[in-house]
Formats: sequence, C-alpha cells, structure tokens
Amino acid sequence: MLWSNLSSAKSYMSEQAFVELVESTLLDANQLNSKTLWLKKPMQEKIKRILNHNYPKLRLRYKMLSPLENSSPSNITTVWFLEEIGKEKPISFAISVKNSNVQLIRVLEYRESRGYEVQIPAFTEQFDQIGVDNNGLLNKDIDGITGATMSVSAMKKIARLSILLHNTVTNNENK
Repeated sequence: MLWSNLSSAKSYMSEQAFVELVESTLLDANQLNSKTLWLKKPMQEKIKRILNHNYPKLRLRYKMLSPLENSSPSNITTVWFLEEIGKEKPISFAISVKNSNVQLIRVLEYRESRGYEVQIPAFTEQFDQIGVDNNGLLNKDIDGITGATMSVSAMKKIARLSILLHNTVTNNENK
C-alpha cells in the first residue's frame, strides 16, 4: 500500500474478501487473472487531471475477470485497489468495473479522524452503475455527507479513475 506505515487505520474489508464478493456476482469466475498496468507518461497525465496530483506509482496491479475466452470489453470485469487522500490521510478503496460502470466500491481502510461514513453501504450504493459522461465526470449526482466532504471527493475521484483504468485495459491502450 502507498502509505502503509500510517497508524490508526480502521479496516473494513480485505482485498481478498472484496475479490470473493465480486466473484460471487459473476456466473463464471474461474478466469481470475492478476495483471499489471504500467503508468506511462500519457496515462500519468490523464490520472493527474482526475486526481489533481501525480499518482505515486509506476504501475498498478489489478484483477481481470473475464467470463469467456476472448470476451468483448462489455463482458470483462476489472478489480482495482487504489488509494487517495481524504483530508489529510489516504483512504484505501476497492472498485470493480464492468462495461465502463462502477459495479461495486468499498472502503478497505479509513485513516481520517472523521468522515468514516463514506464506508456505509447506503452511501457507497450511490456509486452502483455509475459511469462518466463525455467530459469524464460522473454521470450521476452523489449526495455528500456533512463533515466528510474531502472523503466524498476522494471517492468520486477514485470512481472516475477506476473507469479510466478499466477502459484503458479493456481497449488494449497503454500497453
């Protein structure tokens, strides 16, 4: 993890538990593959436009769940484990994307002193089936949480980023 040396993190779910949750929603999850996306300069620039800062990694490991051999991009599910700063500390997220829409988003670890409500299912469910418009912005409004503005913003950015990454790997870009 990016900032694993920080203490006082509240863990809500492990990466493996998230993968199992995603697999349980698929008809044939036998083809789980770990992959790597190298973040070359053009991709880093796209990421910076979403996050408003550089992403501190050169590569991202992700999971690709493809129900059938040679599946079309709309049948491929990707799973991403990403971090973004809330107000002062990183929040660890797990996101699954299919057909350019977020299928599921969960907070794995939360390190801020307030705003933990972003991990509550009533909030995260707002992201189900959310995509991006032609400008790269989320195509649905997300109701905020009083006292968690920065954490909500971080989750919105991560949702947009995961869709960008999904579209990149399912369209064989940035290889």
